[in-house]
Amino acid sequence: MIRSGVARLILMRLAIAIPLLLIISFGIFSLVHLAPGDPVRALLGTRPSDPETLANLRERYHLNDPFIVQYGKWLGQVLQGDLGRSINGNRLVLSSIKERAGVTVYLCLVSTVIVLTAGILLGMLAAFKRGGRLDRFVVMFGVFGISSPAFVTGIFLLYVFGVVLGWFPTFGAGRGFLDRFWHLTLPSLALALSIMAIVVKITRASMIEVMDRDYVAFARARGMSAMRITLAYILRNALIPVVTAGGLIVIGFLANAIYVEVTFALPGLGSLIVDAVQKRDIPLIQGTTLVFALFVVIINLVVDVIYTLIDPRIRFGAVQS
Repeated sequence: MIRSGVARLILMRLAIAIPLLLIISFGIFSLVHLAPGDPVRALLGTRPSDPETLANLRERYHLNDPFIVQYGKWLGQVLQGDLGRSINGNRLVLSSIKERAGVTVYLCLVSTVIVLTAGILLGMLAAFKRGGRLDRFVVMFGVFGISSPAFVTGIFLLYVFGVVLGWFPTFGAGRGFLDRFWHLTLPSLALALSIMAIVVKITRASMIEVMDRDYVAFARARGMSAMRITLAYILRNALIPVVTAGGLIVIGFLANAIYVEVTFALPGLGSLIVDAVQKRDIPLIQGTTLVFALFVVIINLVVDVIYTLIDPRIRFGAVQS
């Protein structure tokens, strides 16, 4: 019953995700082509042009066809795994994305570990010590984290721990696991601090609400240990809102990763899309934006499945409906 309910939920989410991706792909293609200027001139950049070159580019990128035909041909290539070729360097867009994706994924994974461990722990401590000095300190930290953009925090950490103290590198992603971890420590902290405050706030509020529930008081009256009550009753139910906000947290990671990568000169997907926009590399802009959108949709699907596994009420509701 449980497996069938989860499978049914995944199929329902996929039925929504596929049309959503089509709408997003159409939006990406439309916005790029609605940008001011001649697409051919954008494709040429600063290179000299002549009528023959312009005609060849229009033929190559199907610019003489109606707009909807251009989109259909581009979507057909995308469905075959072909995102086109970058204007600068004439490299496959998919190859450029694969080359840069490792840094961004590593950065987001390290930041996620920091956010989940430190954020949930601080939220729990603040809830258990509500009204005390620790609670006020955590709330103040949350206000600071939410109000401080990732690139501002990154510049502060870069100057203090990279320039003044010299404990960490100031640029580059490093090579190998340990060297990369050392290089990405400051960027991961800068990215995590901007998101951690949200997790702390949600965890604290949810913990306080759950601790006042009747089933927690009944568990204490039965003489159960504080550790068992915290793990089995309080924490599990308090984490449901955190998991629900998981999609927004991941989107925040992706958005802030662009600023952090530019601040620390990291060769990731964020800096790749910034370079593509600055150089008006249309195929690269379309490819990287589509990959970002696909990643967000997949993460939201995973969050929905995890939410269903944590909260049995959703799972059984999906089976009975």
